[in-house]
Amino acid sequence: QLELVESGGGLVQPGGSLRLSCVVSKRRLRDYNIAWFRQGPGKEREKISCIDESGDQVFYADSVKDRFTISKDNAKNTAYLQMDNLKPEDTDIYLCAATTQSYYCTGAEWYPYWGKGTQVTVSS
Repeated sequence: QLELVESGGGLVQPGGSLRLSCVVSKRRLRDYNIAWFRQGPGKEREKISCIDESGDQVFYADSVKDRFTISKDNAKNTAYLQMDNLKPEDTDIYLCAATTQSYYCTGAEWYPYWGKGTQVTVSS
């Protein structure tokens, strides 16, 4: 069974940066599409970015476009989310998810594999 473990969250000031990592184990990352979601209390789970198996196709939600960058290093079995110019509204738990669905970026219900999340807090 594929396992996902996020790391890299923390407390940063507005305008700061964080780089989240999602380490895949027991399976090859190159066989999976990866998505990053975020969720906070009282808020629905939001899909913020996706990347396909090869790393060639990417998607960004409007809320993070031009500020976040998704990438993956299949040789290292690690996907990343570079988060720049962070805002207080980015405060959330960030989760990575994986799917073998043919379309690389889909709804949360189509991702059978999830990490437990890493907390990102943006505050002055």
